[in-house]
Amino acid sequence: MRLSAAHITDLNLIARWLARDDFQHQQVDMLILAGHAILPTIEGAFDYVRHHRVPLLLSGGIGHSTVLLRQALEQHYPGVHLQGDSEAAMLASLARQAFDIDPALIIEEPLSRNSGENALHSLQLLQQLNLPLPQCVLLVQDPLMQRRTHETFLHVWQHENRCPQWVSWPVFTPALNAQAEPAGARHQRALWSPERFVAMVLGEVKRLRDDATGYGPQGTGFIGHVTLPENVEHACARLYLAPALAGQIR
Repeated sequence: MRLSAAHITDLNLIARWLARDDFQHQQVDMLILAGHAILPTIEGAFDYVRHHRVPLLLSGGIGHSTVLLRQALEQHYPGVHLQGDSEAAMLASLARQAFDIDPALIIEEPLSRNSGENALHSLQLLQQLNLPLPQCVLLVQDPLMQRRTHETFLHVWQHENRCPQWVSWPVFTPALNAQAEPAGARHQRALWSPERFVAMVLGEVKRLRDDATGYGPQGTGFIGHVTLPENVEHACARLYLAPALAGQIR
């Protein structure tokens, strides 16, 4: 994919906004990891759980990232025996075998196929297990989906009597380098392809919009109202005019 320096600047501006980061090392009661395939984020979440021994809820069935996750784990963690087909099961295998996380800390939610179901099934599972809802949750997702995931959990859990404080943590802020290659993590293993990065950046903005085609109250109602910052709107407008990017929005 050929991108100009101006395109890269605009894509990186939007990516920084999408990768919502609230984490200031405050104390949390649980980490919820929504299934995806970006290894540096997954590894950062597991490092945190291993050092702080907080409960780890792994949410993910079989969805858009399942094949990518399996490929990444088989390539970069060949010694890990993946038990089960769901994202939650594969991530649990990695947590136990490669990061030595106590199995007693791991809760698997293997049914979710999208971020809305991540939020709903995570809540339902904690209720089914008669576990108290955490007061403060560290929420981790593919960095480019972090803002929408935060809005989704906030929307789905909003009517609970003890709705947690949600602390978003993408682990790293993604960006394209001068060669239009995804970067920003402590290592570059199992990141997005350039094409997937661009498609996700433009697609996530579309989904976050509160209009007839977005996920806000005026659209599908999957999330609450989100106001896009003016600089994000301007960056999107410039990118939408680029013929090379017109077919990447999905």
